[in-house]
Amino acid sequence: MPAALITGASRGIGAAAARRFAAEGYDLLLVARGRADLDQLAEDLRGTSRRVETLALDLTQVEAIPGAMAELLGRGLQPSVVINNAGAAWTGPLAAMPIERWQWLLQLNLTSVFQVCQAVLPGLRQAGGGRIINVSSHAARHAFPDWGAYCVSKAALASFSRCLEAEERAAGIAVSTLTLGAVNTPLWDSETVHSSFDRRAMLSAEQAAESLLYLARQPNSQTVEDLTLMPAAGAF
Repeated sequence: MPAALITGASRGIGAAAARRFAAEGYDLLLVARGRADLDQLAEDLRGTSRRVETLALDLTQVEAIPGAMAELLGRGLQPSVVINNAGAAWTGPLAAMPIERWQWLLQLNLTSVFQVCQAVLPGLRQAGGGRIINVSSHAARHAFPDWGAYCVSKAALASFSRCLEAEERAAGIAVSTLTLGAVNTPLWDSETVHSSFDRRAMLSAEQAAESLLYLARQPNSQTVEDLTLMPAAGAF
């Protein structure tokens, strides 16, 4: 059976992707900070006869990631698809942003992706290839007031993805970004985000999950370097 590793898997896009990939026959390695939500999702998915391995890990804890990822990957499931979905946002002017928040956001949205990729690359190379999909945002290409740090983190993630693709192409490893417009997820309820957008006009988590599956299904003879999915209403 194919296997997919998904970060930020307990809620939102990650949980929707876990359900969609399980329905398509994938075994799963699920990573998220919240153990209770992760355990409940895993229990639901095991009812589909899929094998599900979980790891409760705070991806802002830089020192914890290598060992925790090694332990998860040592359980016998080799992912052919790796989805770096975990992320967060902070709203407010750059001039007033505390350095601790800046470091927290860059660690979660960018550096933890680098660390997860480092952890999975040896197994992907040994398997003869695979696919890494990094969830980005249209904020990577635009400048939005009070969203500067988020824009920076996603722009850097897009550049990281292109560079990793160039380095790993010869090993049969494809790297794609899924660039999303606004998606109705729990991100909008987080204490670090303040907005008044109409969430009814946003994309659903299930629409994003369908796009992730589309990218995962690409044949080895081709790659989609970036797929952009926007709400019909356009940018918020």
